[in-house]
Amino acid sequence: MTFGLATARVDLDRLLDARATAGPGQVAAVLTMGALHEGHAALVRAARERVGPAGFVVVTVFVNPLQFGAGEDLDRYPRTLDADLELARAAGADAVFAPSAAEVYPDGAPQVTIVAGPMGERLEGAARPGHFDGMLTVVAKLLHLTRADVTFFGDKDAQQQALVRRMARDLNFPAEIVGVPTVREDDGLARSSRNRYLSPAERRTALTLSRALFAARDPLTAAGARAAARAVLDGAAGAVPPLTLDYLALVDPGDFTEVPDDHTGEAILAVAARIGTTRLIDNITLTFGATP
Repeated sequence: MTFGLATARVDLDRLLDARATAGPGQVAAVLTMGALHEGHAALVRAARERVGPAGFVVVTVFVNPLQFGAGEDLDRYPRTLDADLELARAAGADAVFAPSAAEVYPDGAPQVTIVAGPMGERLEGAARPGHFDGMLTVVAKLLHLTRADVTFFGDKDAQQQALVRRMARDLNFPAEIVGVPTVREDDGLARSSRNRYLSPAERRTALTLSRALFAARDPLTAAGARAAARAVLDGAAGAVPPLTLDYLALVDPGDFTEVPDDHTGEAILAVAARIGTTRLIDNITLTFGATP
């Protein structure tokens, strides 16, 4: 059933009214910060396919201030609600819930928050202290507000997805967490709302990230994968504009600790870098040897 709510921003009361009349199907939520692109559309389509015509798909659009640190791009983050509504509708959403900060945090910054724990202090957490605490806090709130049965997260934000899964498991959230493969541009660059900040020259430099990851797909060992990716990054040292690497890490998907050179089984090769004023992340999943 389609309620036509995806063509306009709805408040919580109207969302819950629509959800209550949606019938017995599951409710699927796609939680976003807006500036939607094809990667988000893939999440919405996956949600629509999962719950079927009897289900209800809600997209949330909320630029969460809790997950932006000092000097980060909260004010600069793109806000394109009209375009977001159209993309969500075209991809199959039934409603778009785009609350204000006052609606999500009516008393200002919350006194009780979710703490991401040790995994939230690694990689992205080390580069952006407090980011994952803010992310998990708003995900928890939005899952409660939408009353979702299932929610969808892109594999591009692998550490975020792993932490949401951990929160759901540790705190007994009823919502199922589903991952959706990374959507890439034709040239290999992972889709991101921040790609629009890149100049043509910066975009050419940014392609070093995906090239480094793809170079790691052929080696048969963790050590070889690390070396192959590092060689691509080192080879771009003279790029103009330059790429400033935050990290290249080959990690355990369960806790994001570095795996040893003789690791067998799955691992995530993750990279983060800054090109000009834009910070980008990317990753791929690799499998080495026989799975334990």
